[in-house]
Order: sequence, then C-alpha cells, then structure tokens
Amino acid sequence: MRQLNRNRALVLFSGGQDSSIALAWALQQFDSVETIGFAYGQRHKVELDARQNVRQILIQHDPDWKQRLGPDHIVDLAGFGEISETALTRDTEIVMTEAGLPNTFVPGRNLVFLSVAAGLAYRRDIAVLVAGMCEEDATGYPDCRADTLKAQLGALRLGLDADMRLETPVLHITKAQSWAFAQTLGGTRLVDAIRIHSHTCYKGVRDVHAWGAGCGACPACQLRAEGWQAYVSALSPMDLD
Repeated sequence: MRQLNRNRALVLFSGGQDSSIALAWALQQFDSVETIGFAYGQRHKVELDARQNVRQILIQHDPDWKQRLGPDHIVDLAGFGEISETALTRDTEIVMTEAGLPNTFVPGRNLVFLSVAAGLAYRRDIAVLVAGMCEEDATGYPDCRADTLKAQLGALRLGLDADMRLETPVLHITKAQSWAFAQTLGGTRLVDAIRIHSHTCYKGVRDVHAWGAGCGACPACQLRAEGWQAYVSALSPMDLD
C-alpha cells in the first residue's frame, strides 16, 4: 500500500459554513492544505465565488495559515448536474419527495466528490481528505452519514491501494456547536468572517441576515438560522463583548 504524505491535506471546500470551518481546522492541523471545489451545475453557483472570498479571509486571519494554504482546484462536473433532476440543479420548488428525502438531495454527489478528490490527492501525494459533512444533515442526506463515509473511505483505500484518511471535524456536532468550534479555532473574528462570507442558501440568494446571507426560507437557511440562534443564546455576556 502506498504511503502518502500525512502532513498534507486536501479539503473538499464548497464555501459553506461547514466546509469553511473544516478548512480553518485543517489549516491548524497540517503543514500544507489545498482545496477542491466542484462546478456541477448547481443552482446556488454563487457558492463558487464565496469559496474564494473565504479563502482570502482565512489567509488574512493568521500568518501561519497563509503559509500553509496552497492551490485551489475547481473540477468541472457539469455532466453530473445535467443528469440530476433535483432542486439543487434545477429552478424548481423545494419539497419533500415520496422517498422521504427533500428534492435537494443529489444522489451520489458526495460519493462522486470524494472519489474525484481522492484521485487528485493521490497524484499530489496528499494522505488526508478533509470534508465538512455533518450528520445533522443526515435526515435529508444519507451520503452525510458516518457509515456511508466509512464505507466510501474503505473503497478508496482499496481502489487506490493507498493509505488515505478522511477527517470530518464537524460530522458529529450540531450547527450551533460548529459555530462554537469555529470560535475555539479563531475567536469571534473567525466566526464573523465565516458567518458573513460563507454561503449555504440553496437558492443562491445573498440577502443579509444576522446568521449570514441567504433567502431565509429554504431548508439550508432555516437550519443555519436555528443553529446561529442557539449558538448566540448560549454565549455568556463576556463572549458578546
């Protein structure tokens, strides 16, 4: 089995809350960090711009992070989006389907993303994939579940014959806890930077709210708003100063 460089990480980076926090975590943990994003015909393609904004903010946040953050890679997966009849790739109303999943679920998306990222990591001698999947999303997205990710990592290790790891720093915490986690990584300044510059809204709207930018009505916005409110409610008066 090929031994890849364990001091190097590749972050699956969408520009959303979870992957932005995962990127900040990786910049604290590894000597060299690269990012990968995917243009798959997503309705909220504004997230591709948000990615660059967050990257720039993070390198300004900490001189060490600036030294560690390496290239960004954008992979064109437009063909994948064309065969995906979902509310993330079509301008259609967001509803629950008969299968009990929201129609924002893009079947196989995270599995494809991990496979492509692993291929790039292998070529660049990177042992660690870092991803922002969160099991709080698992009701709607079965490819965010720990069992799914464990199985996919096993397949990648076998298929590449390489000692690859997958780190998911926000997998087992709530949205509120993820904001608290961001505070431990970089204080209120980092929390505010991610709140303002990251993008989660499924509709691609950038209306300004206390919790960040979005339409305020789609499931992603609602989950983010609820998590932010729970985080703020738990802060002490000292934290608010």
